[in-house]
Amino acid sequence: MNLDEDLEEAAPDPGGPPLRRARAWLSRAVEPGTIDFWRYVEDVGPVEAVRRLRSGRAPERIRALVGARADEDATLADFARAERCGARLVIPEDDEWPALPLHALTVAVSEEPEKPEHQSDRTKALVPPLGLWVRGTHRLDELVDRSVAVVGARAATAYGEHVAAELGHQLGERGWTVVSGGALGIDGAAHRGALAAEAPTLAVLSCGVDRPYPAAHGALFHRIVDNGLLVSEWAPGCAPLRHRFLVRNRLIAALTRGTVVVEAAARSGAQATARRAQELGRQVMVVPGPVTSAMSVGCHELLRDAELQAVLVTSAAHVIEAVGRLGDDLAPQVQGPSSPRDGLSDVAVRVLDACPVRTGVSPERLAAVAGCDVVAVLRVLPALELADLVEWTGTGWRMAPRPAPG
Repeated sequence: MNLDEDLEEAAPDPGGPPLRRARAWLSRAVEPGTIDFWRYVEDVGPVEAVRRLRSGRAPERIRALVGARADEDATLADFARAERCGARLVIPEDDEWPALPLHALTVAVSEEPEKPEHQSDRTKALVPPLGLWVRGTHRLDELVDRSVAVVGARAATAYGEHVAAELGHQLGERGWTVVSGGALGIDGAAHRGALAAEAPTLAVLSCGVDRPYPAAHGALFHRIVDNGLLVSEWAPGCAPLRHRFLVRNRLIAALTRGTVVVEAAARSGAQATARRAQELGRQVMVVPGPVTSAMSVGCHELLRDAELQAVLVTSAAHVIEAVGRLGDDLAPQVQGPSSPRDGLSDVAVRVLDACPVRTGVSPERLAAVAGCDVVAVLRVLPALELADLVEWTGTGWRMAPRPAPG
């Protein structure tokens, strides 16, 4: 049955095949992120939108967005490709749809002006997706419920990849889903870290879920499918065009509770993702790097941006404290190594400092150097001796020698 016949017989079932096929067609008709197109589909409904576009009854401005694609129909081929690779189309009418995280995009797009010339650029516009092609066995809504985005430079340094892998592993161990873009560098390291912890991870792609891009991550994507999800707005078979990387950044930001930037150059997609996250009300977190590293310039600029309110993080505990439950997911206080001097009174510290290293001296001499009376010295010396801080030489008191290392 062709598309037009299928839609003419559309049943009222909100998740029925005609509706799903209509959304599949719309996912190819216009590039994601187009504000006016999304608004038109919301106004008339996906099935009616396809009918009007196919018959030429849609407004001229909307038909111009579709152009020559109005006469094309690759939906059956898309579903066949999806079936062959084990993918499915998740639509807003499904129970699996992550409605709560994506609601921030709906709120954001409602604030866009009506006139196209005043609207945000498509690559930066915060527009909800019309549908998501998903590959993997996990439910999308459950996987993104407790999730954090870890993003960064493709040309990452060894330091950056190490930090990203550690964050991915630690977050996975604590039951959080790591979301990233599946790219080389920081993205791949974060995914691998989560998989090493046997935790699910989610990759948001800028091409079809059946196309491994970059090709070097083909094996990684197979591992993600087995223990996570591949997600894309573009139908199976679609190529990873350059502008699509910028468009998909809003999904990485929207699907998660916060975004961690591990490494970023002065101009980078990771910075764009962080700014989309801030616009959506999500927490932005940044890992600092060496001030001499070009791959950390973007991170430091994000930290310097007062409006962004980015939080400096160095571990998964810091990340979870920023995005977790208020008062429950607190990071432990950082404490230095303990010392026998910890807890000593002011008099005890002064007496200890007055003790010579080699030759023992009398309590009277200690009292003169420490600036206290002899009784106070005699009161603290036994405690200092028990703590192995001072020793009696037979003729006087001196500091106890430190034990040899090891």
